[in-house]
Amino acid sequence: MRVTLFGASGLLGQELVQALGGEREQLTALSTKDADLRDHARVRDAIRDSRPDWVILCAAYTDVDGCESNRDLAFAVNCEGAVNVAEAVREAGSRLLFLSTDYVFDGSKRTAYETSDARTPASVYGESKARAEERLIEILPEVCIARTSWLFGHGGKCFPATILKLASTRSEISVVNDQRGSPTFTRDLASALVELCRASACGIVHVTNSGNCTWYEFASEIVRGAGLRATVKPVSTAEYPRPARRPAYSVLSPASLSAYNIHMPEWRDGLRRYLGSAASAIALVES
Repeated sequence: MRVTLFGASGLLGQELVQALGGEREQLTALSTKDADLRDHARVRDAIRDSRPDWVILCAAYTDVDGCESNRDLAFAVNCEGAVNVAEAVREAGSRLLFLSTDYVFDGSKRTAYETSDARTPASVYGESKARAEERLIEILPEVCIARTSWLFGHGGKCFPATILKLASTRSEISVVNDQRGSPTFTRDLASALVELCRASACGIVHVTNSGNCTWYEFASEIVRGAGLRATVKPVSTAEYPRPARRPAYSVLSPASLSAYNIHMPEWRDGLRRYLGSAASAIALVES
């Protein structure tokens, strides 16, 4: 299987490079420096030259609060950039797997979101990804859209890395306790995405670690698992307002993933493996 990956230097991209680095795949890994999604000609040339069976697009402008004040940039990268890739994929006769987000929903439900639920984004970031989904389905009816949530992993900024740093220098940290979702370990996500490609998946698929929690519960488990002594204090979103509105509930149903006989580990299991790399954890705390 020949794969061209956009976003190879990102948190997920680095794990995909590892997952696709074996003899079964021929990988062309492109960072944003190699191919800016906004450059249609460069994107087209990269896909034409690599002749992939699959293109995996995980490059995006993911600064959720930054998107609120940079709407044009958010749409240029997350929507129009994705369209550039989709058009090049169509010309090449390849398949596309597009990484999307739980932020296409506003969080008003209290049961797990299904792939058939209407898109109701409440932030610029969520809107840019929701519009991208719609455009890609028009261009490539066989596109696979993989929605995920609350990513964490080694090789960049993520919630556990932040909590480890704070808990190593403070006696108490405050974390919101009224937003609920499913933390997803990039290593598990990368493995599932490769399996989706091998299964010739199409349509929308929800891909997260199983189980769910609040950010407070997530932080508490991080501190406990790392053996740190900091106290984690639950607070409300209203006490810590941010520029972009976050979904209060964004748990994604696993039914669409189970249909491909792919099952994700529980989020605590992913966290244990993340924390289990002692050298990586120490490096994060000391950096």
